[in-house]
Amino acid sequence: MIKRHRWSITLAVSLVACFLVLQEVAVRRAQALSNDTYQELDTFASVLAIVQKNYVEPVSTKKLIDGAISGMLASLDPHSAYLTPDLYRDLEVETRGSFGGLGIEITIKNGALTVVAPIEDTPAYRAGLKAGDQIIKIDDDFTKDMSLTEAVKRMRGPKGSKIKLTLHRNNVPELFTVTLARDVIKIQSVKSKMLDGGYGYIRVTTFQENTGEGVEKAIDEFEAKEHGKLKGIVFDLRDNPGGLLNQAVKVSDDFLDGGLIVYTQGREENQQQKYFSHKKKDFADYPMVVLVNGGSASASEIVAGALQDQKRAVILGTQTFGKGSVQTILPLDDHSALRLTTARYYTPTGRSIQAVGITPDVDVELPKETIASLTQQGAEFDENPEIHESDLPHHFQNGQKKNDKNPANGGSAAPATGSEKGDKGPGAKGAKAKEEKDVQLDRAVDILKHWNTFKLQLAKGESQSAVSTAEGDTAKSKGD
Repeated sequence: MIKRHRWSITLAVSLVACFLVLQEVAVRRAQALSNDTYQELDTFASVLAIVQKNYVEPVSTKKLIDGAISGMLASLDPHSAYLTPDLYRDLEVETRGSFGGLGIEITIKNGALTVVAPIEDTPAYRAGLKAGDQIIKIDDDFTKDMSLTEAVKRMRGPKGSKIKLTLHRNNVPELFTVTLARDVIKIQSVKSKMLDGGYGYIRVTTFQENTGEGVEKAIDEFEAKEHGKLKGIVFDLRDNPGGLLNQAVKVSDDFLDGGLIVYTQGREENQQQKYFSHKKKDFADYPMVVLVNGGSASASEIVAGALQDQKRAVILGTQTFGKGSVQTILPLDDHSALRLTTARYYTPTGRSIQAVGITPDVDVELPKETIASLTQQGAEFDENPEIHESDLPHHFQNGQKKNDKNPANGGSAAPATGSEKGDKGPGAKGAKAKEEKDVQLDRAVDILKHWNTFKLQLAKGESQSAVSTAEGDTAKSKGD
């Protein structure tokens, strides 16, 4: 009896101790939250209870919580998202350059599911999908109010399975349908070839694992063919949606001989990072032109910005997308994850390109489509079909004032990611697109051929700009 009594007392004391510990933890968590946050959480709990009790069909708590988390992150910016366990696994596979689906980059613009860019050599690319196409239906389901997460999930699937997309394209008055067969998307990140005249051409379609090694291999092959005296390189980043930050740094390092590549600033100390190029013993400063357009985003803009600021290359093409933010993947206990925007990134001279983009040194646009070139009559001509970061809902600003190269508010700014062709839509580009004259590439080669003359003209232009700015400042000073 005495032993049993002692055991009861010990159990009671243990329970009291556990209760006190839990109470202390609860108090600390409550103290960490403001009163306003506590009230809002209470409102959320009330809504959750009301929905579960009154919704027309039974709905699980997990489904409601998952939806709430997805909506919360989607309200922050276009790039933060909640990744379910399946989507998290897909992301891990995708960064290695192999995943199942259509090979298409999408976003939400003006409430519509919109194509940012098809990825080369994928079912979407071969079927002729274009940047700016609006996806109205996936199979027989309308995409209005469909989240990006849901749309990606619907487009993924086993190899060979078919999917039907109903599209609206600028310049085309009627909807059209494209039938695609899903495939295992194995992206060849780096492609290279020798151009006429002995110039090297490297195209990077996306920054994934081993992209840096692929670029280094291409450079080595060029130098071997030219006996170590490479005449110049065209580096093509057009329609490259970005990818891994460390690979963008590695590629930039391949072309630079020391100096800052990019730096990031966020709210936490570990988000304040600087990335530098290494000094090299036998650095070859051959002429270089980088091609960019509105589909060049994120990691592509890091590379272009670094090479532009360090005067290493001439940037040619059109304004880039303007995604100057860093997303961090934060895994959760249930094998899901958060993709959260945690920082902004800045070019070596302190430019944040968030919602602005990289302005090319030489502006060269591709020929515009004309109404006569379309297969249907009565189409309307669209002057600017490209999508940029500033077009996306909830995009945040770059934290800089106009003409201000330095980050605002010091460290509080946040800097730094065989198919069936079916029926092609009007003006769709398939294999014929490769036969079209590439005026941007031709202009790049022309610059390389007359490199010394062009660099002199560029330097004079910068000097004149600096003189004009100085004269303007002097006049302003006198006026004051």
